[in-house]
Amino acid sequence: MHKERTDDPRRLSVCVLTVSDTRTEEDDNSGRLIRETMEEAGHTIYSRQICPDDKNAILKAVESWVGKKTVDVIVITGGTGISYRDVTIETIRPFFTKELNGFGELFRYISYAEDVGSKALLSRAAAGAVGEKVLFALPGSVKAVRLALDRLVMPELMHIHDELTKHL
Repeated sequence: MHKERTDDPRRLSVCVLTVSDTRTEEDDNSGRLIRETMEEAGHTIYSRQICPDDKNAILKAVESWVGKKTVDVIVITGGTGISYRDVTIETIRPFFTKELNGFGELFRYISYAEDVGSKALLSRAAAGAVGEKVLFALPGSVKAVRLALDRLVMPELMHIHDELTKHL
Protein backbone atom coordinates (compact mmCIF):
# COMPACT_ATOMS: atom_id res chain seq x y z
CA MET A 1 0.00 0.00 0.00
CA HIS A 2 1.55 3.29 -1.08
CA LYS A 3 -0.24 6.60 -1.00
CA GLU A 4 1.23 9.77 -2.41
CA ARG A 5 1.74 12.70 -0.12
CA THR A 6 -0.82 15.45 -0.27
CA ASP A 7 0.25 18.98 -1.22
CA ASP A 8 -0.86 20.20 2.21
CA PRO A 9 2.43 20.90 4.01
CA ARG A 10 0.78 20.20 7.36
CA ARG A 11 0.03 16.64 6.28
CA LEU A 12 2.90 14.24 6.46
CA SER A 13 3.46 10.97 4.67
CA VAL A 14 4.16 8.21 7.19
CA CYS A 15 5.58 4.70 6.91
CA VAL A 16 4.98 2.20 9.70
CA LEU A 17 7.13 -0.87 10.27
CA THR A 18 6.33 -3.51 12.86
CA VAL A 19 9.36 -5.61 13.74
CA SER A 20 8.22 -8.92 15.18
CA ASP A 21 8.69 -12.64 14.67
CA THR A 22 5.10 -13.31 15.72
CA ARG A 23 2.81 -10.43 14.69
CA THR A 24 0.39 -10.60 11.77
CA GLU A 25 -1.91 -7.97 10.23
CA GLU A 26 -4.71 -9.26 12.47
CA ASP A 27 -2.86 -8.87 15.79
CA ASP A 28 -0.46 -6.00 15.07
CA ASN A 29 -2.07 -3.71 17.62
CA SER A 30 0.95 -1.42 18.01
CA GLY A 31 1.27 -0.86 14.27
CA ARG A 32 -2.48 -0.27 14.05
CA LEU A 33 -2.31 2.28 16.88
CA ILE A 34 0.45 4.20 15.10
CA ARG A 35 -1.49 4.23 11.82
CA GLU A 36 -4.75 5.30 13.45
CA THR A 37 -3.07 8.04 15.49
CA MET A 38 -1.32 9.46 12.43
CA GLU A 39 -4.48 9.34 10.33
CA GLU A 40 -6.54 11.00 13.09
CA ALA A 41 -3.98 13.82 13.05
CA GLY A 42 -4.54 14.21 9.28
CA HIS A 43 -1.41 12.47 8.08
CA THR A 44 -1.30 9.88 5.30
CA ILE A 45 -0.04 6.33 5.68
CA TYR A 46 2.27 5.87 2.70
CA SER A 47 3.18 2.30 3.54
CA ARG A 48 2.97 -0.25 6.32
CA GLN A 49 4.82 -3.48 6.76
CA ILE A 50 5.55 -6.26 9.21
CA CYS A 51 8.96 -7.89 9.16
CA PRO A 52 10.79 -10.34 11.40
CA ASP A 53 13.43 -9.36 13.97
CA ASP A 54 16.08 -9.63 11.29
CA LYS A 55 18.65 -7.01 10.31
CA ASN A 56 18.31 -7.60 6.56
CA ALA A 57 14.50 -7.43 6.64
CA ILE A 58 14.57 -4.19 8.63
CA LEU A 59 17.24 -2.73 6.32
CA LYS A 60 15.23 -3.59 3.23
CA ALA A 61 12.11 -1.81 4.51
CA VAL A 62 13.89 1.28 5.84
CA GLU A 63 16.13 1.65 2.77
CA SER A 64 13.10 1.54 0.47
CA TRP A 65 11.41 4.35 2.42
CA VAL A 66 14.48 6.52 3.02
CA GLY A 67 14.94 6.77 -0.73
CA LYS A 68 11.42 8.12 -1.34
CA LYS A 69 11.03 11.90 -1.53
CA THR A 70 7.34 11.49 -0.71
CA VAL A 71 8.05 9.96 2.72
CA ASP A 72 8.37 12.32 5.70
CA VAL A 73 8.19 10.05 8.74
CA ILE A 74 9.15 6.46 9.51
CA VAL A 75 7.85 4.89 12.71
CA ILE A 76 9.11 1.48 13.76
CA THR A 77 7.61 -0.52 16.59
CA GLY A 78 9.41 -3.50 18.08
CA GLY A 79 12.92 -4.84 18.39
CA THR A 80 14.13 -2.11 20.76
CA GLY A 81 14.77 -4.25 23.83
CA ILE A 82 17.91 -6.07 24.92
CA SER A 83 17.25 -9.65 23.88
CA TYR A 84 19.43 -11.37 21.32
CA ARG A 85 16.76 -10.97 18.61
CA ASP A 86 16.28 -7.22 19.23
CA VAL A 87 18.33 -5.64 16.41
CA THR A 88 16.22 -2.64 15.40
CA ILE A 89 18.44 0.00 17.01
CA GLU A 90 21.70 -1.40 15.64
CA THR A 91 20.11 -1.59 12.20
CA ILE A 92 18.64 1.92 12.03
CA ARG A 93 21.27 3.96 13.87
CA PRO A 94 23.60 4.19 10.81
CA PHE A 95 20.77 5.91 8.89
CA PHE A 96 20.69 8.83 11.33
CA THR A 97 22.24 12.02 10.06
CA LYS A 98 21.43 13.47 13.50
CA GLU A 99 20.25 11.47 16.48
CA LEU A 100 17.56 12.97 18.69
CA ASN A 101 19.09 11.76 21.96
CA GLY A 102 16.47 13.56 24.02
CA PHE A 103 13.74 11.36 22.59
CA GLY A 104 15.11 8.16 24.12
CA GLU A 105 16.04 9.90 27.34
CA LEU A 106 12.58 11.45 27.76
CA PHE A 107 10.80 8.25 26.73
CA ARG A 108 12.68 6.26 29.36
CA TYR A 109 12.01 8.93 31.99
CA ILE A 110 8.28 9.05 31.26
CA SER A 111 8.13 5.24 31.13
CA TYR A 112 9.89 5.07 34.48
CA ALA A 113 7.67 7.68 36.11
CA GLU A 114 4.30 6.72 34.61
CA ASP A 115 4.41 3.14 33.45
CA VAL A 116 6.96 0.42 34.15
CA GLY A 117 9.26 1.83 36.82
CA SER A 118 12.85 0.60 36.73
CA LYS A 119 12.10 -1.74 33.80
CA ALA A 120 12.34 1.42 31.65
CA LEU A 121 16.11 1.03 31.67
CA LEU A 122 15.73 -1.93 29.29
CA SER A 123 14.24 0.28 26.57
CA ARG A 124 16.46 1.45 23.76
CA ALA A 125 13.78 3.57 22.07
CA ALA A 126 15.45 6.07 19.75
CA ALA A 127 14.76 8.74 17.15
CA GLY A 128 16.75 10.66 14.64
CA ALA A 129 16.83 12.67 11.48
CA VAL A 130 17.51 10.87 8.24
CA GLY A 131 18.13 13.85 6.01
CA GLU A 132 14.78 15.66 5.96
CA LYS A 133 12.87 12.68 7.37
CA VAL A 134 12.39 11.71 11.00
CA LEU A 135 12.62 8.10 12.13
CA PHE A 136 11.22 6.90 15.46
CA ALA A 137 12.00 3.46 16.88
CA LEU A 138 9.46 2.57 19.57
CA PRO A 139 9.04 -0.51 21.74
CA GLY A 140 6.57 -3.15 20.63
CA SER A 141 4.02 -2.93 23.42
CA VAL A 142 0.81 -1.03 22.78
CA LYS A 143 1.11 0.76 26.12
CA ALA A 144 4.63 1.99 25.30
CA VAL A 145 3.59 3.07 21.80
CA ARG A 146 0.64 5.01 23.17
CA LEU A 147 2.88 6.69 25.74
CA ALA A 148 5.46 7.67 23.11
CA LEU A 149 2.86 8.93 20.64
CA ASP A 150 0.81 10.89 23.18
CA ARG A 151 3.62 12.43 25.17
CA LEU A 152 6.46 12.91 22.65
CA VAL A 153 5.87 12.07 19.00
CA MET A 154 2.58 13.78 18.23
CA PRO A 155 3.20 16.97 20.25
CA GLU A 156 6.53 17.56 18.45
CA LEU A 157 6.10 15.89 15.05
CA MET A 158 5.30 19.01 13.04
CA HIS A 159 8.00 21.03 14.81
CA ILE A 160 10.57 18.33 14.04
CA HIS A 161 9.44 18.22 10.41
CA ASP A 162 9.58 22.01 10.14
CA GLU A 163 13.10 22.11 11.55
CA LEU A 164 14.32 19.35 9.24
CA THR A 165 12.87 20.94 6.13
CA LYS A 166 13.60 24.62 6.67
CA HIS A 167 16.38 25.99 4.57
CA LEU A 168 18.12 29.24 5.44
